Amino acid sequence: MSSLSANDLHKIFTKLDKNGDGLISIDQVKWLLERIGFHTTLEELQRLVGPTTSLDSIEFFIFYDIVVKSNIGRSNQTNSFDGDLAEAFKVFDLNGDGFISCEELQKVLSRFGLWDEREGRDCKSMINIFDTNSDGLLDFEEFRTMMVSSS
Repeated sequence: MSSLSANDLHKIFTKLDKNGDGLISIDQVKWLLERIGFHTTLEELQRLVGPTTSLDSIEFFIFYDIVVKSNIGRSNQTNSFDGDLAEAFKVFDLNGDGFISCEELQKVLSRFGLWDEREGRDCKSMINIFDTNSDGLLDFEEFRTMMVSSS
């Protein structure tokens, strides 16, 4: 199975978002995963996405990249959530220094087609929400908190 492009993921998200509210439910994500051969229980899925009952498009893209792409072609191995998060962290930590900077976050989100400067987003404010030590960077624990928190 090949990876999907950002455009493909946007089309899938739009099709699943039948009411146009910009959110898809965990049940819809489970249905989609089953269609592509990735079987999981609702409980397992909720452990991965946290206490939220729905995902917006950015959360869906990140979820796809972290969970689905990292498991394509694997047998039914059980992988630890923290192991998957560590792999995802490496995707964002472009220079390998153990931190995610604003610039790295913006580059990765741009690569996924999730960043458009014209929308007026501020990556510093995105990081500041989870930056518990106020150093302007995300370390792994802060990244983990970000990934398991609901929006």
